[in-house]
Amino acid sequence: MEKKFMRWVSSIHNGLRHSVFGPTHNMFLPSFSLTVDRNQCAGDFTSIQAAIDSLPLINVARVVIRVKPGTYIEKVSVSPFRAFITIQGAGADKTVIQWGDTAQTLGVNGKPMGTFKSATFAINAPYFIAKNITFKNTSPVPKSGQMGRQAVALRISGDRAAFMGCKFLGAQDTLYDHVGRHYYKDCYIEGSVDFIFGNALSLFEGCHVHAIAEKYGAVTAQSRMSFLDDTGFSFVRCKVTGSGVLYLGRAWGSFSRVVFAYTFMDSIIIPRGWNNWGDPNRQMTVFYGQYKCTGPGANHGGRVSWSRELTDEEAKPFISLNFIDGLEWIKL
Repeated sequence: MEKKFMRWVSSIHNGLRHSVFGPTHNMFLPSFSLTVDRNQCAGDFTSIQAAIDSLPLINVARVVIRVKPGTYIEKVSVSPFRAFITIQGAGADKTVIQWGDTAQTLGVNGKPMGTFKSATFAINAPYFIAKNITFKNTSPVPKSGQMGRQAVALRISGDRAAFMGCKFLGAQDTLYDHVGRHYYKDCYIEGSVDFIFGNALSLFEGCHVHAIAEKYGAVTAQSRMSFLDDTGFSFVRCKVTGSGVLYLGRAWGSFSRVVFAYTFMDSIIIPRGWNNWGDPNRQMTVFYGQYKCTGPGANHGGRVSWSRELTDEEAKPFISLNFIDGLEWIKL
C-alpha cells in the first residue's frame, strides 16, 4: 500500500503535472504607472475601477496602479483580457478596498447574486499582482446556520497571480481562490467558515490565517473534483490562530487536496482536523497532509485516519515554488 501511495504522489507531481496550464513568461517590469487618490488633485483617478477601466481592453504591458492611503468603498472587477496589472497600496493597514455584498444580495436582475459575484474585488485576467493592500468584505459574521451569507473579499479567477503583504478580511468565504496558479507571500487572511476556498493551485508562504468563528469554522474548502485536476492548497511556514473550534479543511471537492507544512497551529484546531463534507466516500479520495507542524493544535495523534503525517519524500512536492511552477513566473 505504501509503495502504491508513493507511485501516486510521484505521478501527480511529474514534469507534466501542470500541462493543463499554458506556458509562463515573466512580465514583472512595469511599462507605466497610474496613481489613485481620493483627492482628485493628487492622483490620476479617484477610484481604482476607473484606473483599471482606463487601460486597453486587451492589455499586454505591465501597469502599476499605485493606490494612496485611504479606504476606497467600491466594488472592483478586472476583465479577462486586462492582464499584467499590479495594484500597490501604501501598506495593508493604510490602503483598504471594501464593499459589503453577500450571496443573497440582489443583483441587477433582481435575483440573489450568489457567492461568485459577491466579491469586493474580482480578478479574471492573468498575471495580476497585489502588494501591501487590504481587500475587505464588510458583511458581519453570520449566525450559525444562517443561509446566503457567503461574502467574498477577493476572487481570483486568473492564472499566475501573486499577492504580497496583503490582507483579506471577511467572514464566511473570504478568499475565493477560484482557478489558476497563485502565490500568497506574507499575507493575512481572516474569516470564519471555509474562508479559503476554490479549486486553484496555490502556495501560501509565511501567511497568517486567523479565524473569527463564533462556534465552528473551517480554514479551507478546496474543491478539486477529479484525480486529474492539478490543483490544491499548500501552506508553508504559516500560522493559524483565532477563535472558535476549527477544521483545517472540509472536502468541498471529492478529491480535495490540502497540505500544511512547518505551520504553527493554535489550540483552536479540532483534534480530528478534517471534515468529509458529510460524504464518507470522500475519505477514500481526498489528500490531506501535515508536515513538521507545531503548536497545540498540530498534534497528528487525534487526526482522522484518512489524513497523513507526511514523510520528507511525500512533502517535498508541496513545499517549494515548484508546486505552482513558480520559478517560471515569480520574480522574488
